[in-house]
Amino acid sequence: MDWGNVTAEDLIDALREVDWSSPPRPLSEFFSRFTIPRSYVKWNSRIKCNLYYYRTNYFILIVLILGLGLLRRPLAILAAILTALSIAFLNDSFASTFSEKVTRTVRQFSPHLAAKMRPPFTPVIRGRPSAKRAIYICGRPRWMFVFIFSSVSFTLWYVSCGLLTVLWALAIALLATVLHASFRTPNLKARLNTFREEFRAVWRNYSEL
Repeated sequence: MDWGNVTAEDLIDALREVDWSSPPRPLSEFFSRFTIPRSYVKWNSRIKCNLYYYRTNYFILIVLILGLGLLRRPLAILAAILTALSIAFLNDSFASTFSEKVTRTVRQFSPHLAAKMRPPFTPVIRGRPSAKRAIYICGRPRWMFVFIFSSVSFTLWYVSCGLLTVLWALAIALLATVLHASFRTPNLKARLNTFREEFRAVWRNYSEL
């Protein structure tokens, strides 16, 4: 895959649809080899490849830096968790997994309520390209959960007065992520993983037809 031809929009769509449940890469690999990119084209391709391949590592890095910056503000920590959840709900895999686990837990106590939390049935017409399916969480449209969690987190940010602190921590975390993604040399495993993810995406789209 030529990462130089991948746009930022394509990368965001891939990160939104990919499965984030994979474990992080080992630290020995994460901090293995660093080199300076020889050109802007090389840098552009490298940073996209690393952001996709080390996505779980970067997520943990950002959470740790934010956690260190908010140790003295418990309300800000809760606001950060709700903000992270509202962003995570934008990922199709996370939203579907979260909905399934919550529904399975509720079913143990109230099967009737769990039945109401099922997503609406959408028929699939064979022989036609399937339209992009809507994502539901506990039987409700995803945007409702994103809106509610975002609103509550914004209120907590305002009450805790920790918005400036989290902005500084977030800036440091994003800077560390960009620096690592810029200088970490993509290895053969990253390229093979990219091809495997491409095959899975193509196979999933083919099976839905």
